Amino acid sequence: MSFIDFLYQLDSWVWGMPLIVAVMILGAYYMIRGKFFPFVHFGHTWKNTILEKSDQTSADDSGKISPFRAFCLALGGAVGMANISGVATSIAVGGPGAIFWMWVWAFFGMMVKIVETSLGLYYRRKGPDGKYSGSAMDYMERGISGEMGLKFGKPLAILFAISLLLMVLQGSGAYTVGETMSATFGLNLMAVVVVYVLFIVYLIFRGENTIGRVAEKIVPFMCGVYLLGTVVILILNAGNIPGMFADIFKGAFTGTAAAGGFAGSAVATAIRQGGSRSVYSNEAGNGTSPLIHGSANTVHPVRQGLWGSVEVFCDTLIVCTCSGLAILITNTWTSGESGATLGVLAFTAAYGSFGKYFLGIMTILFAFTTSTTWYLFYQNILSYLLKKWPAVLKAVHKAFTVVFPLIMVSNAALVYYSDSDATLFWTIVSIFTAFPLFINAIALFVLRKKFWTLLDDYKARYLGIGQVDPSFYVFAEDDPEVIAKINQNLGES
Repeated sequence: MSFIDFLYQLDSWVWGMPLIVAVMILGAYYMIRGKFFPFVHFGHTWKNTILEKSDQTSADDSGKISPFRAFCLALGGAVGMANISGVATSIAVGGPGAIFWMWVWAFFGMMVKIVETSLGLYYRRKGPDGKYSGSAMDYMERGISGEMGLKFGKPLAILFAISLLLMVLQGSGAYTVGETMSATFGLNLMAVVVVYVLFIVYLIFRGENTIGRVAEKIVPFMCGVYLLGTVVILILNAGNIPGMFADIFKGAFTGTAAAGGFAGSAVATAIRQGGSRSVYSNEAGNGTSPLIHGSANTVHPVRQGLWGSVEVFCDTLIVCTCSGLAILITNTWTSGESGATLGVLAFTAAYGSFGKYFLGIMTILFAFTTSTTWYLFYQNILSYLLKKWPAVLKAVHKAFTVVFPLIMVSNAALVYYSDSDATLFWTIVSIFTAFPLFINAIALFVLRKKFWTLLDDYKARYLGIGQVDPSFYVFAEDDPEVIAKINQNLGES
């Protein structure tokens, strides 16, 4: 068995039915126990997020970022190449039914994202530089080991951080940019990768504030323009819509011949492809969004959690869905292509030569937001792992500005020079997505009572459901009893 064949086998194993069933059960538990909160209170969510960009800020909150900037950075990290190339590959491998299973996890993921974002905000900490940070590692360490006194919380946090850090090996979109430019303009794939990476390096050296400001401008623009382009494709092919949805629902439960194998095997492939791509795209459950949202200036952890819910809705139920429908309705998914090349075919079929130029530009914008935001993710992870060694941390931060672009180039080279296609790239992505998802799922289950307390408090304060407990602290940092437990169990001061 070759190394590449081993990777395909490993992907099938890590994304086997046990993991898929486990995360689906967790998502269903939170959605049902939460009485379908994201949908029952859909109007409240949007009123207090997208429709109200200005949130409570003051001069005293210099260590925090605005909720909207946090949303744009997190959405920028989520709305990336998985929305174009990843969705295309899922359909090419798993058939139209993969779209259905992508929807299923997104449905549950809207609630899961509220949970992990809220917990990250609740257990946030203030660093020696005055900046606030909150993450999945914080609610594992400070929540499970600190407040609850369970020994496995801190080791779980470290293992989770390492698993997330290993996701840097996915390449952060550089390969897909090269793939798209090659398919669109006939350019050398690796040459495009190098130029793209050099541009990312330039932005990295400009600093986090520059990345945040650019994200605030680019993310809403690119999402709006891309959605308009896909909606037009659907309108132009409106006659194919009934058959397209029939293929989606039929393929979800019976399999698709083009996927290969027996029907049961095809169904399993559709579930695996749809589930893994949904998780990678919207990041619900893998614990990355709290790395950004944890720095937001908000009045309540659940309030920022609402932004996380909107993030999943926009990313998967809108952007990913539009990508998938554009590919299906143009019937290009049967071409034998995958990845960004398949996306190019779909847009070319609808718009002619303009389509590939349009998708080329969108690919660059989507990849840019993914690469830069994930760079911030990785730096925050390093800050957690090395927080007790500031001198080492400073050196590692500097070194990572060089290592990060080199990994993007090397990952693209692996796929390019192995004479493989985008399937190999997204297989690598899929493998590394599974591990943090599994670890985070354990933490979210253990901390379920804390979240329900936070949610009940939020509903009482802002929805008029229940009675407000005046003695309840909405952040752990303000609760003397919680802080005392954390200090005692973790030796913090």
